[in-house]
Amino acid sequence: MTNDLPDDERPPPNPPTLSCTQCNRTWTLAYELDELHAGNSAVEQFAMDHQRHTGHFPDGVTPFIADCTQCPATEQYLTHRPAERFAETHARHTGHTITLFGTEKQTTISASDVR
Repeated sequence: MTNDLPDDERPPPNPPTLSCTQCNRTWTLAYELDELHAGNSAVEQFAMDHQRHTGHFPDGVTPFIADCTQCPATEQYLTHRPAERFAETHARHTGHTITLFGTEKQTTISASDVR
């Protein structure tokens, strides 16, 4: 079967692979690239879907967690900026303090930190 897509739209010849020791499985993300057209976010989308379905992330995937100190608002993101954006928005709207946990050092965002 030939691929008539231009070079810049073709999926990579060796799609990324993720594994999960808890599930004892390994996945090649060809489906996410070929059928879902997830592109650069294929790994992130697969990891978030895996967590939603199993309650845990695949091996090597650690989320950034934005945790409100006053209410049950806790959100997980795979990149720092969306977690920080959630924390800033929540602090601005509620006046609550949010603690960010992730691969970087722990930070705290309060209403006085945002405009």
